[in-house]
Formats: sequence, structure tokens, C-alpha cells
Amino acid sequence: MATGPLVGAIDQGTSSSRFLVFNPKTSEIVVQHQVEILQKLPQAGWAEEDPKEILQSVFECIEKACDKLKQRKIDASTAIKAIGVSNQRETTIVWDKKTGQPLYNAILWLDLRTQSTVEKLIDNAPNKDKNVIQDKTGLPISTYFSAVKLRWLLDNVEKVRKAVAHGRAMFGTVDSWLIWCLTGAQENGVHCTDVTNASRTMLFNIHTLNWDPDLCQFFDVPMNILPEVRSSSEIYGLMKCGTLANVPISGCLGDQSAALVGQMCFQPGQSKNTYGTGCFLLSNIGTKPVISKHGLLTTLAYKMGTKNPAIYALEGSVAIGGAVVRWLRDNLHIINTTDEVEKLAASVGSSYGCYFVPAFSGLYAPYWDTTARGIICGLTQYTKRNHIAFAALEAVAFQTRELLEAMSKEAGVKQDSLQVDGGMTTNKIMMQLQADILSIPVVKPAMAETTALGAAMAAGAADGIGVWSLSPDGNSAVVWERFEPQIDPEESDKHFAKWKLAVEKSRGWEKADDDAGTAEFP
Repeated sequence: MATGPLVGAIDQGTSSSRFLVFNPKTSEIVVQHQVEILQKLPQAGWAEEDPKEILQSVFECIEKACDKLKQRKIDASTAIKAIGVSNQRETTIVWDKKTGQPLYNAILWLDLRTQSTVEKLIDNAPNKDKNVIQDKTGLPISTYFSAVKLRWLLDNVEKVRKAVAHGRAMFGTVDSWLIWCLTGAQENGVHCTDVTNASRTMLFNIHTLNWDPDLCQFFDVPMNILPEVRSSSEIYGLMKCGTLANVPISGCLGDQSAALVGQMCFQPGQSKNTYGTGCFLLSNIGTKPVISKHGLLTTLAYKMGTKNPAIYALEGSVAIGGAVVRWLRDNLHIINTTDEVEKLAASVGSSYGCYFVPAFSGLYAPYWDTTARGIICGLTQYTKRNHIAFAALEAVAFQTRELLEAMSKEAGVKQDSLQVDGGMTTNKIMMQLQADILSIPVVKPAMAETTALGAAMAAGAADGIGVWSLSPDGNSAVVWERFEPQIDPEESDKHFAKWKLAVEKSRGWEKADDDAGTAEFP
């Protein structure tokens, strides 16, 4: 039985919050607890969550996990030596530092309300170039990233404008909100973020590793509301409440960077794909950032401590991955539980010519097209819900192939296998489909919680904590499951080409409204 030292990890995702406790000697999960988060969809294309619900869910997960440790006769307050934070990236929160109250709901990363803002920025850019800030940020101008969400809040929410005018506003992604609240909030809470989250805002210079005054001017964002940027592995502050009061928070990574660390991708060229709400393929490119020519993002992979160099990654991002299964459940009601999609798809073994492009939030990499919308095409009288379920899984696999092909063009090398993690990897039909569509093996760890593991590793390895070794061979718990391709590559290419036709039909469907609308926080 594990008695310590242990390391805790907050894994705050789009769909749920979790707290997992790891044994750093074996990387095994000792206990965990999860709470679902309610998404609010007030208008078409809008997606929000209540920051207070996010915070409360994290508190609940921590306390329930500590209760589970107590049932095992383990005192969480002494056994847990550090806490790491992994979070949904780009999601934007503004709050009042005097009252501690959010001034509006959290605007989620996949929210589309800023489409008109993005189009205006691009129209005003030299040569109408969406990549005008790419050299500094590694990013195109897109609804995906935080700066335009913050711009929308400043333009449309009176409470935010007033708080900025009175010097009371604080901006942050979910990591900043959580760390500030957990380290004391109004009572000297620490307002910080790490380089991985900062690099997803369009306000951060990935070369200097600082907020960039020219970028802030471009988006007309006041710099005094931004958090301090820190490394991904250092003591930020101490927990101020609950069972884990006085335990250091010493790791912080955006969820996809955390998964890269959890998959032990510490060498240039090592890659992983995470199947969460979206799909995110990251490849470690070492200490020098490479600006993509093929629709990929250049992002911070991690910076392990103040003395170590920043490590960069190329990333391919897909907005709708596992969320398509949730859509089948919640919107079409053709399944009752997300697990049911595997059984439905297995019952037919093919989409029979049905193709699904789930561009609910436009298309991300490699297109960066906010005008695309979701379509299902190739329907016949024979098409049943089983075929749509299969086509939904195929869509995720096809999107991943697009990312991998862009990555191969960028690196000039074709990958010989793909490391995977995330919720959808428990679906064996999905993993086999992925291997078939890529025509390379798909390899997954037996322990799928690599995002939380990465946050725990960063926290446990921090200076002053030192209970976790980050050497690539220091993780004996990683056991791999392998899916080999089972169809002819020519057959795979034929299906992929047909899906690409469907993608072209989805593009240019929607243009931004001139009026972005206004809103007040209820």
C-alpha cells in the first residue's frame, strides 16, 4: 500500500474536473475522483462554463480523493507533497481581484462568437494575412486563442470594462483562475500562468518568453491585467484551504503539453496524439521554435524549472474529437451513453459511403477556416444510425491523418507509429480504425491518464519538491498496447480522398455576422 510521498494532479478539462493522486515511484494512480462540468450554449456557436462551478468541482474532487486516501489509512495532508495543474487551454476568464468574483462566464476554447472580430483583424492586417503574428506567436489569428475572447469581453461586457478602468480586473486561462483561487484569492492569491498556457493567447512572444507589448497593442489588451509567466515546474504558492492546506502547487501545464510530458516525449521527434473533446497531435522539436508552413502551430511544449531551457512543439489541433460522440448522444440521441458508440460501429464495420465532417466550430489545422460547418453526406435509404456512428469515429481518424500528414511535410519524415492517449483510446474500434486509416501502428499506454500524469511529474520534479525523476527510463509503469493496420493502404487512401471531398463541401458555409452582439453575466 502506498504511504507516500504522493503527488496530486488537478486535471481540469472541458467536460470534467478530476483530481488524481500518483505514486511517483511507480507512476501508478492511488486514488482519483471526477466531476462533470455543465457546458452552457447560450447561442449558436457560443460555448461557456461557470468559473465558480469549475472551481467548486476542483475543490470537490480534491476532498473526495482525500477521503478515499483516508479510507486506506493514508493521511493526505502529510503524504501528498505537491500538486500539479493541467487545464483546458485558451478558455478565457476575467475576474475582480477585490471581490474574487468572475465578471462573465468562462468563454471556452471552441467558442465561435469572435468570428467577426477575427475577420476584421485579418482584413486590417497587411495583405489580409491571418499569419501576420505567426513569427512572434507561432499561431494564426483564430477564434481558438484567448486574445480575441478577451477582446470580445472588453468590447461587450460592461462589468469587465469597469473593472479594467478601476484597476480591479484580472485575466487568465483556467490554470491562472485555479491557482489564484487555491493560493488565497483576494488574500494574496498568486496570479500566474506557465509558458505553455501563455503561448496559446496570441499575446505571448515564444522567443522572448514574455508578454509582447506590440501584440497587446495589436489586440488592444491592457498588459496590467495579465498574469506573471512562470516555468512549468516550480513552486508557485501553497494551498490555502481544505485538507491539502499548505501543500505546494508546483506544476502547471496546458493539457496537451501535460500529455506530451506524461507520454515521456522528451526527445525531438517524439510525438503523441490526445483524443479528448478535441484532437491534439504534438511533436517535440527541441529548444528552437520552427514556424510551420503547413498549417501547424508552434507552441511551448514545457519548461521544466527556471534554469532549464524551454522546449517547443509543433501542434496540429482539431476542434471536435470525442465531442462528436457526445453530440451523437446529446443532440441526435442515437446513443444513450458514449460507450455505446463502439458497439454500434462494430455492428456494421463500415459507414457504407457515409462521410461526416464535424466542423461544428469551423476547421482548425491545417485549414484554419472559421467559415466551415459540420456536414454528413453520402446518405442513402440504407443509412442507419450505426453507419453514422461509424462515420463519426472515422471522422476523428481522418482528421488525425490530416494532422500527421502536415507533420510529416514539416519534418520531411514519415512517422512509423503514433503514440496516443485520452478518453477515446478506450474504444478499440476507434483505435483499430485509426491504425487502418494511417497505415501505421497505433500505440497506447495501458494507463490512459497521461495528462494528469504529466502535471504530477512537473509538480513532483520541481526544485524544493524533488520526489519525481523525469529521466525517460525512470517510468516503469508505462505498458503499451499496439494496434496494427489491417487494411490495404490503397483502400485507406481511397476512403481518405472521399472524406477530403466532404471537407471541401463543408468550407465557406458560414460568414461572420457584422453584429457580434453584447452580453451581461447573469
